[in-house]
Amino acid sequence: MDLNSDLGEGFGAWRLGDDAAMLEIVSSANIACGFHAGDPRTLLATCERAVARGVVIGAQVAYRDLPGFGRRFIDYETEDLVADLIYQIGALDGLARAAGDRVLYVKPHGALYNAVVHHEQQAAAVVDAVRRYDPDLPVLGLPGSAFLRLAEDAGLRTVREAFADRGYRADGSLVPRRSPGALLHDPAEVAERMVRLVTDRTLVAVDGSVIKIDADSICVHGDSPGAVGMARAVHDGLTAAGVRISAFAGAGQ
Repeated sequence: MDLNSDLGEGFGAWRLGDDAAMLEIVSSANIACGFHAGDPRTLLATCERAVARGVVIGAQVAYRDLPGFGRRFIDYETEDLVADLIYQIGALDGLARAAGDRVLYVKPHGALYNAVVHHEQQAAAVVDAVRRYDPDLPVLGLPGSAFLRLAEDAGLRTVREAFADRGYRADGSLVPRRSPGALLHDPAEVAERMVRLVTDRTLVAVDGSVIKIDADSICVHGDSPGAVGMARAVHDGLTAAGVRISAFAGAGQ
């Protein structure tokens, strides 16, 4: 199982999360591309740390929304969104190459991630941007989303993602961040949930129902309180259950 985390989200003197500690735990790093977070110096340093730790680099593309941290929906024209996404992938890929590696997958961030679950136009725009930049890049997204369906139709490799510290609704979608049960805080509980996810492919939704979740990668958020402890608990719980932690992308990709 792959463990991924959102990293490189500091900006200038402002720091968010402990990227160095998270890179000791995860196998894949979703590194910001400067549109929702991350300045060039921060992003280059994060790429360098990822390369030093053997962690795979992914481009976490987003709406152009620094003030809102990319968590506000933007009604883009398709051409603008495609160009913005290609720009972001290319920028991070340049920094990754300067650090000694390259971007090996793409994951949408925040409001864009949530939008492309159902928003066909924006999902198609993300697919088009990835395909035009490098059709060999896998894309990471929510199982059952329009994004992964369109990506598969376009010939892209799709990777299904689950969230360790997020609550789920009965339909398999995430509980909105501002709703009760959206965020989980107990590392032991979260680790137990993720072991169940990997071994049984099920989770308990916020309404108490048992839902089926097929995932190839687990996201442990780097910006939530106690993020490092949460990620370590998930890592250690999976390892104790005999699950090998390894990136879904890598050499030969």
